[in-house]
Amino acid sequence: MSRITSSREGRRNRLHNLRSFCLAAQFGSISKAAELGGLSQPTVSLQIQALEAEFQATLFQRRGPKIRLTPDGQALYELARPLVEGIDALPSALLASRQGLATGRLEIAAGEATLLYVLPEVVAAFSRSHPGVEFRLHNATGLDGLKLLRNDAVDFAVGSLIEVPDDLTYIPTFSYDPMLITPMDHPLSRLARVTLKDVAEYPMILPPRHLTTWRMVDFVFRKYHLAHRVVLEAGGWEVIKRYVAAGLGVSIVTAICLTGQEPLAAIPFNRYFPRRTYGIVLRKGKPLSPSAVHFLELIKARANLSRPPARRRSAAHPARRGDEPGRSAPSTPEESPDPRRLDH
Repeated sequence: MSRITSSREGRRNRLHNLRSFCLAAQFGSISKAAELGGLSQPTVSLQIQALEAEFQATLFQRRGPKIRLTPDGQALYELARPLVEGIDALPSALLASRQGLATGRLEIAAGEATLLYVLPEVVAAFSRSHPGVEFRLHNATGLDGLKLLRNDAVDFAVGSLIEVPDDLTYIPTFSYDPMLITPMDHPLSRLARVTLKDVAEYPMILPPRHLTTWRMVDFVFRKYHLAHRVVLEAGGWEVIKRYVAAGLGVSIVTAICLTGQEPLAAIPFNRYFPRRTYGIVLRKGKPLSPSAVHFLELIKARANLSRPPARRRSAAHPARRGDEPGRSAPSTPEESPDPRRLDH
């Protein structure tokens, strides 16, 4: 009789037990799960033990304060997480449904380039249609942006993702050319055709080396057995453009950051570098709010992948042979270390 009662009690508390289990799995800590769930550590431990008894499986390997999912635990986590998140999202989803997206909040992770050049028009258009929805934009690049997504701190991310991890979905929506930028009066700006060997003769300004652009540039120069000298590493395309204009060096940027109004010579460099795509990054199994779904539809509607972006050249730069779309660089090199990150 007591076993039947215990089994019924376990089923009745299953949602609470699974919620604590998912938090513990997500953060690898019983204490963190207790803190986030507003419970005591012994209570969370008992909830996990109840699940292990119900499913007759060991869910965690315990080594001191650290815990790690077993294969059974991983399988349960992948099944339970979307269910728990879906149930927890019901109140806000129902409210949004009743009010026709009149209220809500969107949390978006994106790098500086995406925040400056991709999202403003989309956010403005969405806000005009749904003024009651609030935004929180997280300026996060690299692994920081993906960490926010995996920890459910944001609804989704927008940026450039070259290699897609198994737990994420990437939907490319925008594509931009690689561009060599120099000061207007730079010797490279007067050449009819600029080669990588020409560029190697001048100092370079690049994003920090942990980001994809730095590693891509380094790989391409090594591929052609050319040395290059980086005199300045700076975060953000706007900063890089300013220092290039000041004459400190030249750079390889993505056309996303060029408006045509800068005091720079901008030379398409497709012969050596691939186009960069920017898109939507989602965590698999995560339910999206109606506001998030509508916002993503708006981004997709503005996608430019179906047409090449307008090329921007200074007046001193007529079209060059070899700069046409057909003469493009190979895809991202496999040798580039760990490109699974959200970049600029």
